[in-house]
Amino acid sequence: MTVALSRVPVLPAARARRGYGWVPAVLVAVAAVVVLWHHGVPLQDLGAFAGYVGLGVMLPGTLLWRALGPGGGSLPADLAAGLALGYAIEVLVYLPARALGAPLAVAAWPVLTVVAFLAVPKLRRHWRGSGVRVPLWWAWAMSGVVGYLLAWSARQFYAVHGLTWPGNAGPYVDMHYHLALLGEVRHHVPPQFPSVLGEPLSYHWFVYAEMAATSWLTGIEPQTLLYRLSVLPMLAATMVLLGVTGWRLAGRAWAGVASVVAACLACSPALPAGSVELFPAMSPFSAWLSPTQTFGALLFAPVVLALIAYLRDGRGRWLVVGVLLLALTGAKATYLPLLVAGLGVVLGVRLLVDRRVHRPALAAAGLAVGGLLVAQFVLFAHGTQGMTVTPFDTMLRLWRAAAELSDPEMAQLPVGLALALAGLHVGALACVWSGIAGLALWRGWDPGVLLLGGIGAAGVGAVLVFGHPAASQLYFLTSAKPYLAILAVAGAGALLRAFPGAWRVAAGALAAGAGLAVLVAETLGVEVPARELRLADVALPYLVLGGVLVVAGAAVAVWRRPVAAVVAAALACGYTVPAAAVKAVRQVGPGGQFRQMMPEGGMEAARWLRDHSGPGDVVATNLHCRPTVRRHCDARHYWVSGYSERRVLVEGWAYAMSTLRRAPETRESYLRIGFADPLRLAVNDAAFQTPSERTIGRLAQKYGVRWLFVEGVRESPDVGRFARLRFHKGDCAVYEVIGG
Repeated sequence: MTVALSRVPVLPAARARRGYGWVPAVLVAVAAVVVLWHHGVPLQDLGAFAGYVGLGVMLPGTLLWRALGPGGGSLPADLAAGLALGYAIEVLVYLPARALGAPLAVAAWPVLTVVAFLAVPKLRRHWRGSGVRVPLWWAWAMSGVVGYLLAWSARQFYAVHGLTWPGNAGPYVDMHYHLALLGEVRHHVPPQFPSVLGEPLSYHWFVYAEMAATSWLTGIEPQTLLYRLSVLPMLAATMVLLGVTGWRLAGRAWAGVASVVAACLACSPALPAGSVELFPAMSPFSAWLSPTQTFGALLFAPVVLALIAYLRDGRGRWLVVGVLLLALTGAKATYLPLLVAGLGVVLGVRLLVDRRVHRPALAAAGLAVGGLLVAQFVLFAHGTQGMTVTPFDTMLRLWRAAAELSDPEMAQLPVGLALALAGLHVGALACVWSGIAGLALWRGWDPGVLLLGGIGAAGVGAVLVFGHPAASQLYFLTSAKPYLAILAVAGAGALLRAFPGAWRVAAGALAAGAGLAVLVAETLGVEVPARELRLADVALPYLVLGGVLVVAGAAVAVWRRPVAAVVAAALACGYTVPAAAVKAVRQVGPGGQFRQMMPEGGMEAARWLRDHSGPGDVVATNLHCRPTVRRHCDARHYWVSGYSERRVLVEGWAYAMSTLRRAPETRESYLRIGFADPLRLAVNDAAFQTPSERTIGRLAQKYGVRWLFVEGVRESPDVGRFARLRFHKGDCAVYEVIGG
């Protein structure tokens, strides 16, 4: 039996009778207001943020999406895609406005857009939209997903990331880095690495430009945007767009909801117990910790949605896609390579099947390649951000964590172990997306399926091929996972329609797989990390499950082949159910705690410095290393530049390109590598360790330092003899260099 989906209509829903689909959305919005107010966001900030994002970003973006996009969307789809498009235009307008010293000029584009759609008769119809409505149950289901993510945000992030001291003293390690980049882009375009004066910023930083624009126009503190507000609408819109994409690809409303749930919760069989996830499938639960990933996911989703329509119809309007791709160049480095790979698969397969070039795919590929070139040669200045071709680096790093190995020990691991771990990893991922097997029942080479398949294959391949000092290659898999989930759900739908009663067979096999996974984990599983861990200890449980899968599939295939496909896919998927259920519960449980990094008075001192200095002033500090139990200096220290919004001569250098570039050469963790310019560091530290007119004066004369930010005032009392004390609270003080 085959299933024809190449003629699925573009519209995500048929026209339906009027309902109350707005009710669940309003309830989630009210819940968000209550949660945010409870976690310290003033009502005036909530009103300013909602007003700006709603009227200044989403409204004009929605009008433009309706006028220039693929069309025919429901109101939720239009609003979500419009928000993404609005963000893209906002960033692209903010960059020249900030560079010209007029950041508030970003407000002009939404005003001009709305006025144009009110004044021009041909544009007025776009205020009404297509009239397509989603079923009431779909609206409730998607609102439930967003509500779940709101609860996760409150429990896992808000509860452990306060807005005042000491609640904000011990955030996740990268949050101060994000804050420093936000402060940098708020005052400087093009930006530099704010914690090392003069260091180029080879990083995807457009999300910070979006937050900077929002901060300028609303007056909301950058920390409040980063810790409370900005990610929420991005995350909600991404979920809606993924749901609509799943619906359009499979032609079934339930497939959209199931795709979103799978994208959020699906994970590899967790057979080893403990704190290390040996074969991660990645998830969106890093949305607050990695705003660049969140922003990139939002901008990428409407691109895929539009391309599915354009590739199927054979024509398209490319302006919206071009704008989104241009914004993607600096939003997240992982998405454009994935898109190029996906379009390459469409071009290659359709060329073989049709014996001619698929022109819409070629046009889209041209835009994507152009964006990739802009990103590589303009934004990233030929840099690789530390990414190298290092096959199986991911597997070796995961094994290093599980077996508690040092970096030199990891470097000596045999190639055979890496190959075996790679095989197990791919097998675990195959279980997560086993429903993709059902795509074999589809008739024809649907370009939407080929596009998503190419994106997914590239995401998995990148994890196997590339390496990065901070394991950032895993973001390729994170970026591709939602589209693999959509394919898996669409394939599962095809399997469930393969023969009468297929859903009963699938339900039984799913339950059997879940039970078997629990049994095998309890009887054969091991605890990780463990110093004496062996490959056989880890591989045996997976091999047992794989053997059961092969035997069961072969046995049923003798009887009836379609039944065998359903049994095998459902059984493999069942292996992942226990881990997914644990994750679903754990993500709305209490959040973890992080080590305190910022002392009392630190935020107040840094903000005083921000309010009493100019954006071009340079700061020197005696803070470089996070307060950890490690013997070496963990130079991920960024809160001085983060809260002061000023460039620092030398603060933390762990994420500087001069550090990441040396990590592969030294075969050391980037956290153990010293500063690239020892002379500058020595001159900086001498001003605090042996303060004198000469040491402090040298900072001013050689590097243009005007301010000194000191922690440990009691330990450095002599600084005040050669610099003017301007602010002091707790153990932190700000000095102005005399004559600086």
